[in-house]
Amino acid sequence: MVSYNAMKTDTPFVIAGRTFNSRLLVGSGKYKDLEETRLATENSGSEIITVAIRRTNIGQNANEESLLDVISPEEYTILPNTAGCYNAKDAVRTCLLARELLDGHNLVKLEVLGDDKTLYPNIVETLEAAKILINEDFDVMVYTSDDPIVAKELEEIGCCAIMPLGSLIGSGQGISNPFNIKLIKDNSNVPVLVDAGVGCASDAAKAMELGCDGVLMNSAIANADDPVLMASAMKHAIIAGRESYLAGRMMKKAFASATSPMENLI
Repeated sequence: MVSYNAMKTDTPFVIAGRTFNSRLLVGSGKYKDLEETRLATENSGSEIITVAIRRTNIGQNANEESLLDVISPEEYTILPNTAGCYNAKDAVRTCLLARELLDGHNLVKLEVLGDDKTLYPNIVETLEAAKILINEDFDVMVYTSDDPIVAKELEEIGCCAIMPLGSLIGSGQGISNPFNIKLIKDNSNVPVLVDAGVGCASDAAKAMELGCDGVLMNSAIANADDPVLMASAMKHAIIAGRESYLAGRMMKKAFASATSPMENLI
């Protein structure tokens, strides 16, 4: 929980009209089993859990274990995503399937990939899919590049959250271009969340110190030696980074400045 002092000056974290306490969003893939998924998710304190509809069973396969057995829609906001889609048509179809499986759920994470080596977003297909989904009354959180112009265009067509990559999905490289991330945030009227590339807790804190509204991650937790402990580390990093941003860092200087006054020394 954010400290009392920070809460006095912070603004609510709102996505598509829904208010959340945690600014950490976590994925549900790559864990060794559903029990580890459950424990890591609980330890993260996250309220929004992403689900790759094309890879994860949430009821479409009745004879298999379902993620919803351990991640209940009554306790968490399930965020279906279009991972594995390489064109707008497949992405839209996947979102429509998710809405059917989740009884009319309309909050989705759109990602349309360019290739299977970089998993970089295909911006042309992303823009097309976003327009279609918004016309179909979806609330679209969108994975995109760190291009501020593209981010603004996605906002203007109606996306409810912009999610620029920190670096390549699953790379753990951290935030490659913090200047562009800050440009996107400073020019946005909707939430901006870093999506992809986070590898450790300091990466998450850095994203929050840039002023981002939240961070989405999966690999950084699931691929850790101890995913459950890393989930807790990320929870605290998000809080620390947010409080640091709200507090305002000291000015950087090119020279030393003594902590204690130099006058009247004995």
